[in-house]
Amino acid sequence: MIKYEKFTLENGLKVLVHIDKSSPLVAVNLLYDVGARDEDSSRTGFAHLFEHLMFGGSQNIPDYDKVIQQIGGSNNAFTTNDITNYYLTLPSSNLETAFWLESDRMNQLEFSIKSLDVQRNVVMEEFKQRYLNQPYGDAMLLLRPMAYKKHPYLWATIGKEMKHIEEAKLQDVEDFFYKHYGPQNCVLSVVGNVDDNEVKRLAEKWFGDIPDRKGYVRDLQKEDKQSEERTIEVEKDVPADSLYMSFHMAKKGSDSYYSTDLISDVLSRGGSSRFNQELIKTQKVFGNIDAYVSGSIDPGMFIISGTLLPGIKMEAAESAVWHELEKVTSELIQSRELQKLKNKIESTTVFEEIGGLNKAMNLAQFELLGDANGINTEVEKYNRVTAEDIKKAAKTVFRRENSSTLRYYAKK
Repeated sequence: MIKYEKFTLENGLKVLVHIDKSSPLVAVNLLYDVGARDEDSSRTGFAHLFEHLMFGGSQNIPDYDKVIQQIGGSNNAFTTNDITNYYLTLPSSNLETAFWLESDRMNQLEFSIKSLDVQRNVVMEEFKQRYLNQPYGDAMLLLRPMAYKKHPYLWATIGKEMKHIEEAKLQDVEDFFYKHYGPQNCVLSVVGNVDDNEVKRLAEKWFGDIPDRKGYVRDLQKEDKQSEERTIEVEKDVPADSLYMSFHMAKKGSDSYYSTDLISDVLSRGGSSRFNQELIKTQKVFGNIDAYVSGSIDPGMFIISGTLLPGIKMEAAESAVWHELEKVTSELIQSRELQKLKNKIESTTVFEEIGGLNKAMNLAQFELLGDANGINTEVEKYNRVTAEDIKKAAKTVFRRENSSTLRYYAKK
């Protein structure tokens, strides 16, 4: 059981504190409720651009990283379609420095053409290296708009196309900041050798005067229920043919989410998983194959991706995958197989929560989903899943008319 204290400042900033005396370090996590889904369809990639811009200097601190290094800390950030998360670890004696740094850049970034140009170039290079010039790097750029037609999950975090970042104006950037990066849109979590009252005092001191920037109301287009099988084929300069399949599934936190997530473990978690045993070792269809869920706040995707072995036809590989999916929809999983997967989830969760940073991240994310105490009940939700629940979820998800398939061929 992870115990925590929670309070909310008048400007809307939610603060969570978990005391852990076992480490001299403290983890500070700021989760902003903004991701790629909150972007305008003609200005995509902005949430990810801001992940970089937030390190480009603020009103009173021109070099964020330099200060962190001087006090023996480390920091980083990541962006998804749903959230932007900034985190740092540092000696607990320097906790106030973290509050100073984070409050200053929440209050006002140092907007300049120079900073925008620097970070714009960094993001554009990342777009090229990770998505355009890397084998299969554009797979999700192709799969998402096939699966989604209305909801902004149809574009990846990096954005629809480079020109949206290339053409970004300084005013566009400022508008995005003041729309999304206020205290009312943030969860601050602190984990480590700290005192509740001291954290509250520091939160009030450094964040209390930042104005509430209410105004943005999330109103995203709902995705229509998919009613036909979708497929596209591409041929590119890659080492081998690959298969990508996507199915619509429930949002994170819903009852059927846990059943569907367990199905991904049934199929591809570990050496004894069904895909590994049947499609890699026995049938020798794939060199590698994986199944995973997007874990999205809105209804997300169940994704299967695999690289075919030489000589295997795409039709045969696709048929082999469907055969395994149909077994999950028609047969009850054995209790021993299901219990083994639940045990893995529990052990992974326990090990993950040894580290203060993971606890800080998870507390913030569960709070964003509606209840920070979800950190203490998540394993139980998986444990409640029955074989019947898994079969029911499989029947709902693994339907031809719910599928989007990308056949990715290597140039001959």
